Amino acid sequence: MVNVEEFASRLKLMLNYYEISAAQLADKIEVQRSSISHILSGRNKPSLEFVLKILKAFPEVELYWLLNGKGTFPKVEENAEITSTLSSNVKKEIAVEDLSETNKLQSSSNSNDLAIERIVVFYKNGTFKNYTP
Repeated sequence: MVNVEEFASRLKLMLNYYEISAAQLADKIEVQRSSISHILSGRNKPSLEFVLKILKAFPEVELYWLLNGKGTFPKVEENAEITSTLSSNVKKEIAVEDLSETNKLQSSSNSNDLAIERIVVFYKNGTFKNYTP
């Protein structure tokens, strides 16, 4: 059985991750805005149809994570697939950047100076998200 409060918190995490409002989610998955509001408040349980619409609209969402918190969000294998579907030009640019970063790392005398500057995730729809520590 799905814990409604935990489901609502995972739904809120999804909204934050995609940087969308509850109203935008409702429009995207074609449900009434009040349905989202009632689920987020814990008043109603999500229906199977509701869950399936989320999974269809957001392929990065893992079913078991959404329902009971087990698994990962976003899907780990989805990120690997996205990387493999990048155009060859982008792959070449990444390879050149990686090579230059490797050379910098090898020439660095102090490994304590190494720090991640940013992480970029590319999505199938052509968008991307920057993460900076």
